[in-house]
Amino acid sequence: MQIKPENSTRRAVQRIPLLEDEPRTLPELFIKSAKKHNRKDALSFKKNGKWQKISSAEMIERIENIALGLYSIGLRKDDRAAILAANSPEWTFSDAGCQFAGIIDVPIYTTLAPNSICYVIKDSGAKIFFLENKEFYEYIKDILPECNSLEKLIFFDDTGVEAENAVSLKDLEEAGAKLKEENPHLLENLVAAVQPDDVATLIYTSGTTGEPKGVMLSHTNIVSNTIDAGEKYEFSKDDKSLSVLPLSHVFERSAMYLYILNGMAVHYAESIDKVPDNLQEVRPTIFVGVPRIFEKVYAKAKLKASQSSELKEKVFDWAIETGKEVALRKEKRQNISFFLSVKHSIADRLVFSKLRDFFGGNLRSCITGGAALSNEIWLIFTGAGISIMQGYGLTETSPVISSNNPIDAKLGTVGKPIRGIKVRIAEDGEIEVLSPGMLLGYYNKPEATHDAFTADGWFKTGDIGKIDDEGFLEITDRKKELFKTSGGKYIAPAHIEQILKGSRFVNQVVLVGNDRKFPAALIVPNFEQLESYARHKHFPIETHAEFCKDPRIIDLFERQIEKLTKDLSQYEKVKKFALLEDELTVEGGELTPTLKVKRRVVDEKYQNVIERIYADAEK
Repeated sequence: MQIKPENSTRRAVQRIPLLEDEPRTLPELFIKSAKKHNRKDALSFKKNGKWQKISSAEMIERIENIALGLYSIGLRKDDRAAILAANSPEWTFSDAGCQFAGIIDVPIYTTLAPNSICYVIKDSGAKIFFLENKEFYEYIKDILPECNSLEKLIFFDDTGVEAENAVSLKDLEEAGAKLKEENPHLLENLVAAVQPDDVATLIYTSGTTGEPKGVMLSHTNIVSNTIDAGEKYEFSKDDKSLSVLPLSHVFERSAMYLYILNGMAVHYAESIDKVPDNLQEVRPTIFVGVPRIFEKVYAKAKLKASQSSELKEKVFDWAIETGKEVALRKEKRQNISFFLSVKHSIADRLVFSKLRDFFGGNLRSCITGGAALSNEIWLIFTGAGISIMQGYGLTETSPVISSNNPIDAKLGTVGKPIRGIKVRIAEDGEIEVLSPGMLLGYYNKPEATHDAFTADGWFKTGDIGKIDDEGFLEITDRKKELFKTSGGKYIAPAHIEQILKGSRFVNQVVLVGNDRKFPAALIVPNFEQLESYARHKHFPIETHAEFCKDPRIIDLFERQIEKLTKDLSQYEKVKKFALLEDELTVEGGELTPTLKVKRRVVDEKYQNVIERIYADAEK
């Protein structure tokens, strides 16, 4: 089946380019940006301990060779090619090579289970599978016999690979270069055949509530969103970025297009473990990350202070509170007294400068999305001189709907809608969107596509929110995640979870209680903070299991919860909780690749724990 916009139940909302030279397709974005900026260090990656640079010219040449290489092995416009690899220049080249050839790429999370990968390959009908190396092949080789559509496996690094129909990326590029010599006009014809309304990519949702759906995004969807999302930022040739989030997610992928469009120097992090080192080496001016990254940075800084000495912990806490006070006063446009200014200056020298140094000390803007950023974390980092711009969007909206930015920002919101996007709130509180970035539809799922839109063509986000009198959008919860107690009261779990995460002893929390008398919480403690607390109190507790059962620790959490939730309505208050020994992870299946909780999975996995919570409450 060929993927065409007309296969969808709807057409894209058109957008008129604002400038004559504005790109309309992804190939145009790469070609025009490379010509305009012509960087010697367009992309950089670490190899053998040294950063290697790739110029704009080399980037385009390799992309063109991949596009022609794909053509040489039989792929044609609208065929599909899947990608399973960690972030690297080769990932970007393969993605762009597909776009130049009119081939629809299907990015796959590296953390996805083999059976889920099999589903994506079969559902998309992918003919080509880009794989990073032998390790990735070994991970998925058992499902390959079921993937009948696959014709070739293309390896970024084919060292040690013994697989049928395997081709190295190097050989593919060489085949493309040879075809370029034989037919010098072919590439130009392929690029010219790519139209703005063509499907560029098929991105499968992570399936937090059910079977993954293939989101069809066009060139217009992605390019217009990339341009409009960056409209209120100022970028220059001096900007540097570090790519950390997976390129298989539309958030990071759009960020990559934004970097290239604006001529920034892009650096690929070696791995998640190496991010702290890479931040010191690259010293980025722009950093894109999910809230969990900032939560962990703060937690580590707090732990380091508490482990040093009681005095240093008190100084750290004093500095954080001072920074929050300054940030809040600035947010409310209130005057900052001379005394508070002096306190903040001291706090900056003692604590905040070190927090900024973690990110390399050169940051101008942090952009975050993918999940909710707590007001607490925003105040902490803003007070420390690290500006975090929280945005909001979905895969289905390519992705950005709204964003705080250097011109318009407001605490507790996800900013104003970006240029070209209209947002309204339905009667039941659901956020609805009309924009050039709206998906063409869900592949092979006409009913799901139909259900995703209102009768007048607005996309239903599934999120509950409101727009304030200044035009800022606030998200209150996921519509599908709201649950009702047996007393008929609706609970918004995300809001309460964020409140509980205000405790330094809480690492992760999931609220439960659908059809129950009251909400309860599954809490993964911050065991490092608990260990520090136990040493200070001279409690002889060692293992995670002991911490989760010790009456003194249970009492600590009871007091923390009571203090944090004192302003909630009675029906919202957490009456009972259970402490979990193991962190919720992507690998364990409880989190999506962007670290959002899969509530259905958690409910199933911890069903016995949940039942015990409520059974004990009845005694």
